[in-house]
Amino acid sequence: MDGIKTLADLKKKQEEVRSRIDLRNRAESPESIVQVKVAMATCGIASGAKEVMEYFVEELDKRSIDAVVTQTGCMGYCFAEPTVEITMPGKEPMVFGYVNARKADEIIERYIKEGELVDGIIPQNYNTI
Repeated sequence: MDGIKTLADLKKKQEEVRSRIDLRNRAESPESIVQVKVAMATCGIASGAKEVMEYFVEELDKRSIDAVVTQTGCMGYCFAEPTVEITMPGKEPMVFGYVNARKADEIIERYIKEGELVDGIIPQNYNTI
């Protein structure tokens, strides 16, 4: 373990610990916050799912939206990759296909923030992850 030698080192360590505690606290009651699951199987990754996941992580944090972003395996919608499942508190999950950064932005602004449906929803003939 690296030693703490300056006030900046101490603040950095404090932020790391707070981040881990916050993640653990949010994981204990995921139904109370927005859940974003990005399919990261081979086909999803090849279609840009990694970039989509990074976008959700960065933008939800920038916009101060309380959410947990996780990766999952194949959702079975290879034809529509990258796919993302969004679960809003108290609502059924919605799966969106062909998600890129622009579509992710629309999902955040219209679906997550405003509760409006947006194009790209895969019909509900799936089981949740």
